[in-house]
Amino acid sequence: MILNVANLNSFLNSDRGGFSTLQILQISNKITAACLPLLIGFMLDCLIGDPHSLPHPVRLIGKTISCLEKLMRKLLPKHEFFAGAILSCTVLFIFTLLPAAILFFCYSINLWLGIAAESVMCSYMLAARCLYDESMKVYYALASGDVEKARSAVSMIVGRDTASLTADGITKAAVETVAENTSDGITAPIFYMMLGGATLGFFYKSANTMDSMLGYKNEKYVRFGRFSAKLDDILNYIPSRMTAVLMIASANILGMNGKNACKIWKRDRLNHASPNSAQTESVCAGALGVMLAGDAYYFGQLVRKKTIGDDIRPIKPDDIQAANRLMYCTAFLMLIIAVLVRMLIYGVLL
Repeated sequence: MILNVANLNSFLNSDRGGFSTLQILQISNKITAACLPLLIGFMLDCLIGDPHSLPHPVRLIGKTISCLEKLMRKLLPKHEFFAGAILSCTVLFIFTLLPAAILFFCYSINLWLGIAAESVMCSYMLAARCLYDESMKVYYALASGDVEKARSAVSMIVGRDTASLTADGITKAAVETVAENTSDGITAPIFYMMLGGATLGFFYKSANTMDSMLGYKNEKYVRFGRFSAKLDDILNYIPSRMTAVLMIASANILGMNGKNACKIWKRDRLNHASPNSAQTESVCAGALGVMLAGDAYYFGQLVRKKTIGDDIRPIKPDDIQAANRLMYCTAFLMLIIAVLVRMLIYGVLL
């Protein structure tokens, strides 16, 4: 029990028309189960991130995807779309059922054991600290004048070719990935954990990981990865737009150019092949007063892309720090909304 029954008796006796002891205990347990895992998970991610020395479920998801890809290509070599769709459904089934079973087992033993297990799961679904650490490696390398080190650092967090990037190109790539992954890696997982706890968080993370591994439009994956790519677009449709609005609010809170952030978002939010990626990139570009996106090389091939934002001033390494501040503030706003909604879902505020 979360509340001490003896301490409640005097309160209940003074208001016999109020809640019963059992009702108050149930409400207390609901508040705890609804909010603590997400709050603790967010705190764990901010404090320790994803240490490389520890096992991570996303790596297991990735290995499963790789193994199933080889199997499905052998079983259905002439039906790539269906092979990819079966792979996607299989991965989603495994990595939704498995955490659900673990949580059911833990919560059936003890409330606090369940909360502890779900808190750890929630932290695994978030990437704020990891995104900050990896992008700041780029910043520190640029600040010290080591462009080659900065290229190496940025190659770890972007998909484009980095060998020929200038210092400005490296900075732009880092800012873009912080802006885009504010949604993909932080607020979208929070959104789905808000609706269904860590279990739905795993569902989203599995879909997002499949898109990052299979969602390319090259000859190898254009058919095989189409199902994964479209599923990811659907799952991110609402979170990306919600994140953009919260990022505009964050720009105002942080003293950035919130008015321009809103202007560029309205104008450039669809300047991307993905219906979702430019949502947050456009806000970030407007808030910082820089131009992002544009042509880039992928696997040696030049890909023509629209620009996002106005070239009000040259981009600079400090913009990586600013993008991270924007990311953290946006994540915190999303967390507040998620906690309130989970309380509503559990009937606490009704």
